[in-house]
Amino acid sequence: MANHKSALKRIRSNNAKRLRNRLQHKSTRNAIRDLRAETDKKAAEKRLSSVVSMIDKLAKNNIIHKNKAGNLKSKLTKFVAAI
Repeated sequence: MANHKSALKRIRSNNAKRLRNRLQHKSTRNAIRDLRAETDKKAAEKRLSSVVSMIDKLAKNNIIHKNKAGNLKSKLTKFVAAI
């Protein structure tokens, strides 16, 4: 257990950040899943921009690696173009 006030605060803030990161990551994964289930091209194109934005935010905050973000965006763009 932590012995200093600053260490206790760090534990609390780390837990809050961890929960926020998990929520953002999970909601982005669900958005990607929903996009891949889309069959209508217009709806998929509309949804693609919001999903790409979510992915960029995850990469910016170091929740996912920037190369993973690029790979996801590339695959999703190819998928939407092929519908």
